[in-house]
Amino acid sequence: MIVSHSGGCLNGIAAQAKPSYNGKVKEILEMNIGAAAAESGITAKMIRHYEAIGLLRPAHRRGNAYRDYGARDIHELRFIRRARRLGFSIAEIGQLLALWRDRARPSREVKQIAEAHIGDLEARVAEMQAMAKTLRELAAACHGDDRPDCPILDDLALGEASP
Repeated sequence: MIVSHSGGCLNGIAAQAKPSYNGKVKEILEMNIGAAAAESGITAKMIRHYEAIGLLRPAHRRGNAYRDYGARDIHELRFIRRARRLGFSIAEIGQLLALWRDRARPSREVKQIAEAHIGDLEARVAEMQAMAKTLRELAAACHGDDRPDCPILDDLALGEASP
């Protein structure tokens, strides 16, 4: 809950005033896993999983062992969600997160990961197109009537991929 300087709470996010190095006041957002899930669009179960596999840094723990998430954590969770939507693997996302966290990173490494992923996606698309073509040909050869013979089932019974 957001705690205003007057002590009120909003949205399940707690904010604390903390002086920064230059004397200005910064707000540190702290939210529980449910609020972090709502803010990031990632389920609490997946947040725990990402922490368990080391993709996400372990959250700060309260005295009662509840996890607290801040703005950086939410940003990283959104980064993960977007990368997953683009089809990156967990390993690739780990590499991308490490590069994102490293402000001195060379962009060529990021581009290499992205281009390799594009190649994988294009290969999968080509494979799916070949499957669709084969199924179209089999469906065209099937009479689809009351006869028991069916080229689709015959092909599946062969157990081999058609060229």
